[in-house]
Amino acid sequence: MPTPLQNTQANERLIAKSRAYANTAEIRKADGTVRHKCFLSYHHDDAVAVEEFVTNFEDVFIPKVIGISDQYGELVDSYDDDYVMDRIREDFLTDSTVTIVFIGACTSTRKFIDWEIYSTLRNDSNNRRSGLMAIQLPTAASLPARLGLNYTQGDEDSYARYWVYPSTGSVLQGWIQDAFDARTTRAAAVKLGGARQSSNYACTA
Repeated sequence: MPTPLQNTQANERLIAKSRAYANTAEIRKADGTVRHKCFLSYHHDDAVAVEEFVTNFEDVFIPKVIGISDQYGELVDSYDDDYVMDRIREDFLTDSTVTIVFIGACTSTRKFIDWEIYSTLRNDSNNRRSGLMAIQLPTAASLPARLGLNYTQGDEDSYARYWVYPSTGSVLQGWIQDAFDARTTRAAAVKLGGARQSSNYACTA
């Protein structure tokens, strides 16, 4: 298992990579596929695994991360929950079209992962809905509740999808495109759910 320091260092490299792509629009490749800009939602303890994922598949998508979810309040200089919620959408998800949630041992316990999923699903005059998918990490436990509300195993009409780790880049490309298309083809299946998670839960993994 990675150490806390290794995860912190991986997190910093992911943030730097995301900043390098800050002004990069989605790219149509020569084979006709699109490198969609994907917001990566993950628990800090999974940063090494997420960095490995980006290294393996960076040619398939454009990564966008904030990487310090538990510090959103400090990041936007406010502890007003509604204001932070708006900033998550406007500053961190606004130019992404698909959110990928990485499911590790404690993903479901973090309140800001719930908030990122909530922001992904919203669709109003100020917020454009994104596609939603999840990738299973080796340490995977339960799905975040709001993600589980939008995913039912075997139900092709569910808005979200939950995948095992992709075997190839072309497989991942198909999954991302499916999530992108779902914004219109499965929009009726979106379940925004109830109140946002108000605090982190204890992780027993």
